[in-house]
Amino acid sequence: MAQRFRGFLPVVVDVETGGFNSARDALLEVAAVTLTMDDDGLVRPDETLAFHIEPFDGANIEQSALDFTGIDLESSERMADPEPMAMTELLQGIRRAVRNNGCTRAVMVGHNAHFDLGFVNAAIERCEIKRNPFHPFSCFDTATLSGLAFGHTVLAKTCQIAGIEFSNSAAHSAAYDAEKTAELFCLIVNRWRELGGWPPPLA
Repeated sequence: MAQRFRGFLPVVVDVETGGFNSARDALLEVAAVTLTMDDDGLVRPDETLAFHIEPFDGANIEQSALDFTGIDLESSERMADPEPMAMTELLQGIRRAVRNNGCTRAVMVGHNAHFDLGFVNAAIERCEIKRNPFHPFSCFDTATLSGLAFGHTVLAKTCQIAGIEFSNSAAHSAAYDAEKTAELFCLIVNRWRELGGWPPPLA
């Protein structure tokens, strides 16, 4: 894995939020799927880390965002954690995966990844966490990769084209979307290898 991605471990992340502004809008859910490589050199999803998060003090939450995600902040089943606790545990799991795969740092994978990266970086800064395992700005965007590989950029439609089962009723859960994005990313990376694109001809 370290050789395949130049020492970086791809970690698939999805967030559900109270809006589009990472500086002021609440982070309500976050999920990360770590990846591993099997003995045949194929990249596979490994562990899912997922948290419901209490809005930080003063956070903005748009009703339209709640309507879109279906998140009920008052639900007794939500079991949300304070943001510092959730982010600390999430990042500890990612650092552990980085070490276990012989890598030096994580790189975020996401569908429209800069959105997720912005909210994760903002939460890390709010929580004053000093060791951010992610590269600060580089990421793999599966929307872009999907446009190249399948001619479509919407996650649900791309999964359908790729033969990955996708439930619209389960979508907009951070854990579900992260797991489907991880399946899609692994499929594209592994297909590229099958087509002879890895290792590069001059490697």
